[in-house]
Amino acid sequence: MSDSHFFDSWRKFKSRIAMVALFLGCIFAVIPLFAILLHLIRQGATAIDWNFFTQVQKPVGEVGGGMAHAIVGTLSQVGIASLFGIPLGLACGVYLSEYGKRERLAGFVRFALELLASTPSILVGVFVYGILVVPMKKFSLFSGAMALMLILLPLVARTSEELLKLIPQHLREAGLALGIPRWRVILSVVLRSAWPGVLAAILLGVARIAGETAPLVLTSFGNPNFPQGITQPSASLPLQIYTYAISPFEEWHRMAWAGALLLVLSVLALNAITRLSGGSHGRRNVE
Repeated sequence: MSDSHFFDSWRKFKSRIAMVALFLGCIFAVIPLFAILLHLIRQGATAIDWNFFTQVQKPVGEVGGGMAHAIVGTLSQVGIASLFGIPLGLACGVYLSEYGKRERLAGFVRFALELLASTPSILVGVFVYGILVVPMKKFSLFSGAMALMLILLPLVARTSEELLKLIPQHLREAGLALGIPRWRVILSVVLRSAWPGVLAAILLGVARIAGETAPLVLTSFGNPNFPQGITQPSASLPLQIYTYAISPFEEWHRMAWAGALLLVLSVLALNAITRLSGGSHGRRNVE
């Protein structure tokens, strides 16, 4: 056997070993996800029925009830947080990517966003408690939404900045060479080209804040009924799951498992939408 044939066989053997190792790594990576999902289905599927989506929390000792108030509270808080956080995050990302390459202010903004992204969520709740809850002298849905907004903002800003930087510079130059204003080039060329990734970042950020619990304990506090307005305390799925889980009542434990299952399925749905939207955009570009 010649040396070249021996080294070629050795390279193929190492390549197969590496492929097997990567395959096993992928399998081990997804095992925890499926284990959690199967356990949640086993524990919580029996508690999900029509009443779960239409009724509110029942008093202690009464059988039945649901988490409709928590679902409405989560949708309201995440919706308000997205209404403020997504435009601000995109504006920061565009500024840092397109205008902040040579400005000192951009460095400060980038550093502040990194600090905010690394701040524990409970500290965000303490901050919002100090600036909103204490002056208002009550917990509220709006305070909880602002806490979630502060968590969403740096996620959207930093991710969108990095995605916009990946767009080739010659696309910007081509638009400017045609006499198109720079703001129009950014919106119609740069942001549109990076939109699948930006959308994925937005949806992942929304999924992240939908599962936050700690800041809501200090801001929205919880409510066994539907929220009566944005200035009133509000329930949320993570907070209601926590309340049910620490209770000594078996019926509430079942509701907690069902709420956890709903929350995980919602996050999986957001990730699936992200994948489908990115795939369809890629197919349109190819066509």
